[in-house]
Amino acid sequence: MRRCGQGCSLARGAELMAESERIVMTGVGLASPNGASLEEFRKNLLQGVSGVTVIETRFMGKVLAGVCRFEETRYQSRKDRRRGTRAGSISIYCANEAVSRAGLDLDRLDRSRVGTFIGITEHGTVETENEIDAIRQYDYDTKYWSHHHNPRTVANNPAGEVTVNLGFRGPHYTIGAACAAGNAGLIQGVQMLRLGEVDVAIAGGVSEAIHSFGIFASFASQHALAWHEDPTKACRPFDKDRNGIVVAEGGCLFVLERLSDAKKRGAPILGEVVGYAMNSDATDPVLPDPERMAECMSLALSRAGLDPGEIDVVSTHATATQTGDERECQAVRQVFGDYPSVHMNNTKSFIGHAMGAAGALELAGNLGSFEDEFVHATINVTELDPQCAMRNLVINEPKRVGRADFILNNSFGMLGTNSAVVVKRYRG
Repeated sequence: MRRCGQGCSLARGAELMAESERIVMTGVGLASPNGASLEEFRKNLLQGVSGVTVIETRFMGKVLAGVCRFEETRYQSRKDRRRGTRAGSISIYCANEAVSRAGLDLDRLDRSRVGTFIGITEHGTVETENEIDAIRQYDYDTKYWSHHHNPRTVANNPAGEVTVNLGFRGPHYTIGAACAAGNAGLIQGVQMLRLGEVDVAIAGGVSEAIHSFGIFASFASQHALAWHEDPTKACRPFDKDRNGIVVAEGGCLFVLERLSDAKKRGAPILGEVVGYAMNSDATDPVLPDPERMAECMSLALSRAGLDPGEIDVVSTHATATQTGDERECQAVRQVFGDYPSVHMNNTKSFIGHAMGAAGALELAGNLGSFEDEFVHATINVTELDPQCAMRNLVINEPKRVGRADFILNNSFGMLGTNSAVVVKRYRG
């Protein structure tokens, strides 16, 4: 039975908040290694379909990666695609899909009141590696360096490419929050709406990580790069034999609006953002601190006015590294204990680690629980690591839970940046 203490009354009280302060999701566009739409993504998560494959990358040879496949020229010309970046192309696709699915009429929209906030892990590495490799053919003569390099490598590039493509004239920027960036972009959108700075926010995260050999090389040097003879089984969060990260690319952008505006235009509502938090470990560049992770989750719950037992799905960040998975599980157990209605899962096991896009993609993949009342599984768990044991961890097969009203989405990153977002099923 669902436990309900002070948080229940607080959550009901939150529903009385002015509709101009309540923020809802009205559209989502995504490009993931196992789906280029929310419907395809959700279907493949429920059916256990992995998007991990083998690719060849510079200096590294064969590596495993999550590769996005989407129609790049659906929303931009070939010329614009050549001038831009892979991250920009993914962002443009996701933004246009999100706007379309939200039913926004661009001809009637005040584009000066649309903000674009995209989380990134890093940007510019891919273009710099490519340019250096290209001028090697000319004995490093810099006159062959592309004049497109600067606009391609500025940190705000992915968000800027979206504004140029869609003519959005409100504020745009990217948010560097390592692998918590997808959540950070979403949180920024919520905050800007509540501040009254924008009327519509395009918010989420993007990553082009698989196109940088340096990312693979760095993880390999840390002995944290996954390998398996079967690529689809390589990403193994919580499994006793997990051996590292599968690097992935991807993007996921949400259309966020005030509830009052969404209702006025009869928009579809996918969920309501009712709580969020970010904090810092302030301890180690790469080793996460379970106490700070737990504090982050607890703060998000407090802001949502919820008790831990009211959460239905905890979407974990676990990347399939030995220490990282153990420490997150320790934090999750500390916050959620043995509440019987709280279920945990992991999306990276299907697609790999999409870095700056991870938090946004993983949240999107779980939104379907509000409608179909299934919690998708964590796949590739052959033998559960006892250090990662959690009550109601959904393994290998999806689980029907009967009701799903609240999702808590974890996303953590290097340099000890932690984030948690709570989304509520909207019932009108």
